[in-house]
Amino acid sequence: MSKILNVSSSPHLRHSDTTQGIMLDVVIALVPAAIFGCVVFGWRAALVLAVCIASCFIFEFLWNIILKKQQSAFDLSAIVTGLLLGMNLPSTIPLWMAVVGSFVAIVIVKQLFGGIGHNFANPAMTARIVLMVSFPVAMTSYIEPFTVDAVSSATPLAALYGDAASAVTVKDAFFGIQGGCIGETSAFLLIIGGLYLVLRRVINPIIPVCFIGTVALASLIAGQNVGLCVLSGGLMLGAIYMATDYTTSPTTNLGKAIFGICCGLITFIIRNFGALPEGVSYSILLMNILTPYINRLTTRKPFGYVKVKEGK
Repeated sequence: MSKILNVSSSPHLRHSDTTQGIMLDVVIALVPAAIFGCVVFGWRAALVLAVCIASCFIFEFLWNIILKKQQSAFDLSAIVTGLLLGMNLPSTIPLWMAVVGSFVAIVIVKQLFGGIGHNFANPAMTARIVLMVSFPVAMTSYIEPFTVDAVSSATPLAALYGDAASAVTVKDAFFGIQGGCIGETSAFLLIIGGLYLVLRRVINPIIPVCFIGTVALASLIAGQNVGLCVLSGGLMLGAIYMATDYTTSPTTNLGKAIFGICCGLITFIIRNFGALPEGVSYSILLMNILTPYINRLTTRKPFGYVKVKEGK
């Protein structure tokens, strides 16, 4: 009796997790902070989030149709990108700028490099940087919590590193009663969402802990208000949800620690010596570029591995 052997390429061991399932967990983790941002900044914040999510989905859907590729718009990765991008924008931003950011995130950063799993940097974060460089005034026009027309001249983080005064306390910053981007104000809800992702084993806590811990330690050494340095700005949103991107962060535990520490140091340096008070996005982008080299340096060699010399 003959036996038929099924031959297939690796991987031979498969996990039950799917891209759609992982992305759904990320959406679940982000929704509380996003909803809170809409409550604090009003209907305009909800509109910005909706435009970003819809634009990212449409751009990915149309890209796959035009290039006759397998449709990936329904794996929720574009939804996560749109949600993250919207949460990184002020509620006052013109909607057409949000669409431009969505185009940059999906078409330029994600799809032109091969789609999910092939991008060199986090799409939402890179789109935020492009918008910040292109439209600095629109990207730094924040409103005070629970107001509609009153534009705040500075966030609590800007006050820490500039001349502006801030009446925001550590308690306000922790719960989210402060000016800023739509989804970055409530550290409490962002941490809760992060713990959910850790419990679901969607993310590894090494990068967020090293990232946030480095900023806290450096701020303490510099004699600054550690609470406001950690809880204000985009540190929690960036460290928990953007620096942990699978494709653009190291794969080894040692590499993750190096990545997080370096992100924290660069953030602290930019905040204290750069032209802008916030440096989270720039630090993550710089370390994304170095991720392949970190992987190369920290990946363990297989037991018994001997490097073959050239010419033999």
